[in-house]
Amino acid sequence: MSVSLSKKRKKELRKLQGTANKVLEAQRQVAAEAADMAREAGRQLGALNHEVLQPEARKKYHDYVEPYVDKARPYVEKGYAKSNKFVAATVIPAAGGVIGRALGAYDAAAEKLGRKTVVVPPKKSTSAGAVIAAILGVAAAVGIFVVAWKTLAADDELWVADEPVAAPDA
Repeated sequence: MSVSLSKKRKKELRKLQGTANKVLEAQRQVAAEAADMAREAGRQLGALNHEVLQPEARKKYHDYVEPYVDKARPYVEKGYAKSNKFVAATVIPAAGGVIGRALGAYDAAAEKLGRKTVVVPPKKSTSAGAVIAAILGVAAAVGIFVVAWKTLAADDELWVADEPVAAPDA
């Protein structure tokens, strides 16, 4: 079934299409101006943060928090030293003894049964530098992920179609 339109109806549809294209173009301009305004607002907010908020936060930290941090520092360092000494002098040797005895018992049983014995590779020690490097690497990866996420999330909200609305075939 085919529907034919009168010349008058075709003319009205073309006029309506022209009006729709003008409205679409106006909306695109408004969206572009809104995006520009949002970018400028973000830049201004960053400048405000850098010029006002960060210095004020640093001042408040130095005035109110730092004295208590300085007072607590010796106690924290003393507690850390004691816990480190306890772990190094008590926990690690005890755990090593238990594991060593268990492996020795397993090896003795394996020898009697004619199976392979457990070979314990030498223990690799981890240094504080390796731990700090791993933490910094994870922090950098998280930072990159957050920046990428915010960038991609911002682009989704500003999407506007590039093609004009197609009119129905007349």
